[in-house]
Amino acid sequence: MQIRVYGDPVLNQVTNEVVDIDGKIAALADTMIETMYEAPGVGLAANQIGIQKRMFVYDKGDGPVVVINPRIVESAGEWTYEEGCLSVPGLSWEITRPNQIFLVGYDLDGNEISVETDEFEGRIFQHEMDHLDGILLVERLDEDQQKRAKKELRKRLLTMPTNDPDGLNRLFRR
Repeated sequence: MQIRVYGDPVLNQVTNEVVDIDGKIAALADTMIETMYEAPGVGLAANQIGIQKRMFVYDKGDGPVVVINPRIVESAGEWTYEEGCLSVPGLSWEITRPNQIFLVGYDLDGNEISVETDEFEGRIFQHEMDHLDGILLVERLDEDQQKRAKKELRKRLLTMPTNDPDGLNRLFRR
């Protein structure tokens, strides 16, 4: 699947809860995992491939994991780390987020999962949750950083082939 990039309106929409965890959701998870690895990336939210479902996949190095209808129920601390995004290709910034995260959701069998983690895995969860809430990494930057980032994105996107000619127009209106 093609990963949607900055300027695509699907990335700014809040995703819908998954109602039925069935074969279609399992097939979507497989497609998302394959797309994430091909990119390559460590996480991918469903709306990054244009599917408005509240789920993401990730692999911090221990194999792929699927999280459906995730919620962060607790967070604490602070950690700054350089963060990039498959939907903002080729750019990264130092982003400060909570360090400790407690996340709940469901797996592909419909079982409730809960994960208490910190640092890198916690950052993955927060980053993918931002996607599911319609928030892009660029929006986490201060005003000056956003201006520079958008200028660079315009420059990069102008040189990239696109099958969405209106995508660049949306980018310039931001």
